[in-house]
Amino acid sequence: MKRIVIHYKKDLTEVAYTQEGQLTEYYVEETMDKQSVGNVYKGKVVNVLPGMEAAFVDIGKGKNAFLYRDDLLPVNLEQKPKNKPPIQELIRVGQEIMVQIYKEPLGKKGAKITTHYNIPGRYVVYVPFGNYVAVSRKIDSNDERERLKSIGEEIRIGEEGLILRTVTEKASKESLNKDIVEIRGIWKEIESRFESSNAPAELYQELGISLRIVRDLFTTEVQEIIIDDAQKAKVIKQFVHNISPSLSNRVKMHDPNSQYIFEFYQIEKQIEKFFKSKIWLDNGGYIVVDETEALTVIDVNTGKYTGTVDLEQTVFETNLEAVEKIARLLRLRDIGGIIIIDFIDMEIQTHRDEITEKLEAAVQDDRTKTTVMGWTKLGLFEMTRKKVRNMNNSPVKVCPKCNRVL
Repeated sequence: MKRIVIHYKKDLTEVAYTQEGQLTEYYVEETMDKQSVGNVYKGKVVNVLPGMEAAFVDIGKGKNAFLYRDDLLPVNLEQKPKNKPPIQELIRVGQEIMVQIYKEPLGKKGAKITTHYNIPGRYVVYVPFGNYVAVSRKIDSNDERERLKSIGEEIRIGEEGLILRTVTEKASKESLNKDIVEIRGIWKEIESRFESSNAPAELYQELGISLRIVRDLFTTEVQEIIIDDAQKAKVIKQFVHNISPSLSNRVKMHDPNSQYIFEFYQIEKQIEKFFKSKIWLDNGGYIVVDETEALTVIDVNTGKYTGTVDLEQTVFETNLEAVEKIARLLRLRDIGGIIIIDFIDMEIQTHRDEITEKLEAAVQDDRTKTTVMGWTKLGLFEMTRKKVRNMNNSPVKVCPKCNRVL
C-alpha cells in the first residue's frame, strides 16, 4: 500500500510518502520559510560578471540571485555551444528581467535562477518557449509514449514546450488539454503581472509543500492521503477533486486527539533512524554519513557483522546491504551534490560490478536526477544527485555526541 501522510503544526508541515509502511520520501516546510524553487520574479540586474559568464539579479529576497549565461540563453542556442555570445551581449546592469528559481539559497549563496521557465500542472509541465514535446522516461511502453507525444503535439500552440509527466500514462486527451489550458491561464497572469509591477516583485508562487506533494505523487496507486487537520483536509480534498474527482474519497482525516499521526503509522521511528549520522544495517554493519556544503561522504563498516564464510564474502554482503540503505537515505534526506561512498574494500571484481549494478537499480525510482559515476582510482564510489532543497535547515536535529535525534 502506498500512502501520503501529512502532519500539521502551527509553524510546520511534515509530509511522508510510504510504500508498504516503509518511509520513502519525507518533506518538511516551515511556515515562515517556504520553499522558493519554482517561484517566478521580476528582478533587476545589479551586476554582470563577464569573467564568470554570469550576473547577479535582485529579486527582493535579501541575497542577490545568481544567473548563469546558459540559464539565460534560448533553448535552441544551448544546443550550439560554439555560437554562445558573451553574457554582456545578452544582459545589462539595470535591466528588468523575469526569472524563476531552480535552486534554493544555500549558506551565503543566493538562489540560482533561470529564464527557462516551467510551470508544473497535474499532467503537464508547461515550458512557454520550449518548442518541443517530451514524455516521462518512466513510461516504458513505446506505444504509450508515441500516443502521448502525438497528443502533446496536437494540443500545444506555437513555440510552447510540454513535458508529459508519469501520471499521464493512459490519460485522455481531454485531461491533458484541460490541464494545459489552466496552466496557460497561469502563465498569462504571470506575464501580465510582469508588465504591471515594479522590480523586484514576486509574480508567481509555487504550491505549498502539502499540495505540491499531492499534485506530484498522488496517483491511482496511492490508496490514502491521511491528514490530521480538519481545515487543511477540506482544502486538499477539494484540490484532489479538481484534479482527479474519482479519487477524492481517498483523502481521509486522522483524529488529532488520538495517537500522534506519525507514531500511529510508524513513521517517527524511521525518521529518527535515517536522520542520524550513524545508521545501523539489519545484519549488524553500519554506515556513517558526513554532510558538508560541498559534498557528502558515506562510510560503510562491518560493525557487529562477522559473516559465516570468509572475509571477502562478509565484506561483500555488508556492502550489498548498505546499497539499499544508501539509496533510501539519499531520497529521505534529499542529499544532493557530489556523493562519495567508501565501501569496504573488495578483492573480487564481480563483487564490485554487482555493487555498481545494484546501486544503479536502487536509484531508478528517485524523482531527483541521480547519476552513478562508478569507482575511482582510489577505490571510492562516486555519484551525483541534483541539489534543490537544503535539508540542513530541517527541524530534524541530531546530537553530535550521542547521535540521537533531538
